[in-house]
Amino acid sequence: MNEADALEMMQRAIFTVLVVSSPIVGAAMVVGIAIALLQALTQVQEMTLTFVPKIVAIFVALSLAAPFIGAQIFSFAEHAYSRIEKGF
Repeated sequence: MNEADALEMMQRAIFTVLVVSSPIVGAAMVVGIAIALLQALTQVQEMTLTFVPKIVAIFVALSLAAPFIGAQIFSFAEHAYSRIEKGF
């Protein structure tokens, strides 16, 4: 294993983390913006109002995106193990 192989594996790992986390982060961002807009329109500045909808949205997004996340992690692991098997 040389530096180019290690760099390629690290790039692939970072890309996998970004792809896997994007559905959950996107759902939390959309709900956060919607709640912030609702709070600005109604002038209700309750701090706990933002947490419950975000947590629910994150759990829903996680349950819907679980097969996609599992497939991405499996693909990365399969690639890494095949590289180890071939000796890079």
